[in-house]
Amino acid sequence: MRTLCSSTLIGEIFIIGFAGLVAMKDPDLSTQTVWTVCGIAMFVSLMLCGVVTRPGGIALGWALQVGLILAGFVVPLMFFLGAMFAGLWWASVHYGRKIDEAKARFAAQGGPDAGAGASPSPDAA
Repeated sequence: MRTLCSSTLIGEIFIIGFAGLVAMKDPDLSTQTVWTVCGIAMFVSLMLCGVVTRPGGIALGWALQVGLILAGFVVPLMFFLGAMFAGLWWASVHYGRKIDEAKARFAAQGGPDAGAGASPSPDAA
């Protein structure tokens, strides 16, 4: 799960940066405000890569997804991109858990790396 979720979060860092470039065109927003908000969001996204498997990590990821969707009030395209990344986040969490469960079952059944004293395969003879 960690790999899929981290990949989504890294992609969001780029989207947040590009949204900041678009938001700078708004004459009502100062450059400092735009980059402070974007910088914090990018930093949070990066830090979530490291804590996504810890308790509360997934919930913080969902909070970031909501924030990206709400950014659509400043940059309207972010309604679409935020929803798209929320879907990717859901898929990363959902399928990442399935992959983790399958890996655990495989390891419990005695996969190829389960023990050093594993018997050679019948094809080796």
